[in-house]
Amino acid sequence: MYTVGVCDDHPTIRRALARGLAQGGHDVVAAHDGREALALFDAGRTLDVIVMDIGLPDADGRDVVQALQAAGQHAPVLFLTALGDMQDKLSGFAAGGDDYVVKPFDLREVVVRVEALARRASSAAPSPEDLTVDPVTHAARTATDEVHLTPTEYRILASVLARRGEVVRRRAVVAAGWPGGEHVSENTIDSSVRRVRTKLAGIDSPVSLETVRGVGFRVRRGRSVCAAAWCAGPRSSVSRLPSCRRSSSTPSSTPRPTRRSSSGSSSTPCGRRSPPEG
Repeated sequence: MYTVGVCDDHPTIRRALARGLAQGGHDVVAAHDGREALALFDAGRTLDVIVMDIGLPDADGRDVVQALQAAGQHAPVLFLTALGDMQDKLSGFAAGGDDYVVKPFDLREVVVRVEALARRASSAAPSPEDLTVDPVTHAARTATDEVHLTPTEYRILASVLARRGEVVRRRAVVAAGWPGGEHVSENTIDSSVRRVRTKLAGIDSPVSLETVRGVGFRVRRGRSVCAAAWCAGPRSSVSRLPSCRRSSSTPSSTPRPTRRSSSGSSSTPCGRRSPPEG
């Protein structure tokens, strides 16, 4: 009935899930780690649901899901994990998850949840852009180049790429970028996004992150204006000087007169006083 991608590094759990789903009449595509999931669950394969273990040996399952969604795979996701506290659950939803089951679990419950997600899933999915992200190496890649990101930069970029056409609110970016629930200042968010823009500009990425003031961030076609200006280098120091200093540094054939004040001191063209003569 449905095609389900299952990724879990534990062979017993992976086989049990595949068997239970197959008994329900569903096709199963199984992967044992994040790298294999990226290869088997890509946007070119039609999947109705993805069942993803968070604790994979080579990557965080949440990062794998964000990479898949950023590449155009938008099947709903059910996370499996041994981590059951509220913050872990919230970070799973922030990373693009649709449901959450804590190990150990009843196989019948997982099958029912998978079928419910598949029934609700939308068939429409945005077209992928020519920029991919790798959850194992935390790299962003174009067709010709790549750049390595920090784990936080990777999660920020992937969370926005996964929601093309939407403005991702700042609180959602914080939840994805800092899944441990840390308190993050506005300046920290903005500086992290600026670093992502600069790195994407360095590889001539076809997309960048645009700030929607007071709301959040969204995908923007084309190179970031801010990052492009940074890569071009700082402007001349003369251009940043006040106009009076700039004019005084330029030779002139006609000297400008000084004004004599009542105290005997003279005033320069910039309005600064010079000491009295004599």
